[in-house]
Amino acid sequence: TQPLAHLRAKGARPLVRLRCDLDLAHAPGRTGRIENYGVGTCRGCGGRVDAPAVASGALRLDRRIEAAQCPDVVVAQIDPKKLKRKQSVNVSLSGCQPAPEGYSPTLQWQQQQVAQFSTVRQSVNRHRSHWKSQQLDSNVTMPKSEDEEGWKKFCLGERLCAEGVTVGPAASESPGIDYVQATVTSVLEYLSNWFGERDFTPELGRWLYALLACLEKPLLPEAHSLIRQLARRCSEVRLLVDSKDDERVPALNLLICLVSRYFDQRDLADEPS
Repeated sequence: TQPLAHLRAKGARPLVRLRCDLDLAHAPGRTGRIENYGVGTCRGCGGRVDAPAVASGALRLDRRIEAAQCPDVVVAQIDPKKLKRKQSVNVSLSGCQPAPEGYSPTLQWQQQQVAQFSTVRQSVNRHRSHWKSQQLDSNVTMPKSEDEEGWKKFCLGERLCAEGVTVGPAASESPGIDYVQATVTSVLEYLSNWFGERDFTPELGRWLYALLACLEKPLLPEAHSLIRQLARRCSEVRLLVDSKDDERVPALNLLICLVSRYFDQRDLADEPS
């Protein structure tokens, strides 16, 4: 087989020669079917021609010449109007706000929380298929995936969402995490948006912990951006807490710890006290 550069230099002469040989195969008396192509004599060169071999060589040469004419780089022409909204994910590289004096957890505490969280995630994964096969309770109505306000009320209760104060629903009104398996990232985004405008509450903390436990690794870009946003918001709220003995402090520290140390966002980690 001759190098492609040599074929380019000689132009299409080899191809013309093969076309000539194929003309012989289509001479009167031939059916045109490849199995009826026999051995003939090329009028141009006087040599004997095996038509099937010539046909195969012509096809290979055609493909090589066509490939040589293709550009090395092809750019797709994309219509931006056909793209879905919010396709781009902007990940901020800014870190968390440093913990006030006495608010930062010890390294041992952080390691213990990561180990316990890992155990919880293993349990979630073991029971995931079981939860998917379970039917919803008759008194539970799931919001649609795109219903942000519906999910906020579903998770936090109508009073908490309406008033923006720490008044949550009764325990019986807070379904388990098995009901949000298919929409973990969406619900995490909705609750993070709510948290971005309001104070931290125990109800919110429980749901955020559960959703983090359901996130599958490796993280999707959307989830990666959301958990970093969550950790930064926790650090901002922590700055506003008056006392290190406030019950919100360990909960906020826990979320920052999980994002930074379990999900490997080490630039967001608290310096051990």
